[in-house]
Amino acid sequence: MDGATLAYSPFVLLLAWSVVLLVVHIMLQGHLATRELGSKWNAGPRDDEKKPKGALAGRAERASANFRETYPAFVALAAAAGLMGITSGWALIGAYVWFACRIVYIPLYLAGVPYVRSLVWLGAMAGLLAMFIAIVFA
Repeated sequence: MDGATLAYSPFVLLLAWSVVLLVVHIMLQGHLATRELGSKWNAGPRDDEKKPKGALAGRAERASANFRETYPAFVALAAAAGLMGITSGWALIGAYVWFACRIVYIPLYLAGVPYVRSLVWLGAMAGLLAMFIAIVFA
């Protein structure tokens, strides 16, 4: 596949938006931790390993960590699909499902919603599985 064709792959756009989602996670977690611990903590070296104790900041940190656990798999699968020239089908549907579920996951986790949050996480995993199967059997 040449670079021009890859540039028009829907996976390139999804990868770009996934970086925005990563930054949202990082900024949200940082903002909530700073709101609790103060700007001096944020600007400092954090040698004391002080952690926020509030529920919201803790949830944001855990949601961000959870995102980062599945993010490498999404990047690898989206890159593989793009390089293979896949532009539709289950790989693309799976990528959109993963992306949508990861967006929905954030407010569910911050609100402390049980069970539904886990179902949304499973939806994201199903999206990755659909991408994987579509790539392997392409």
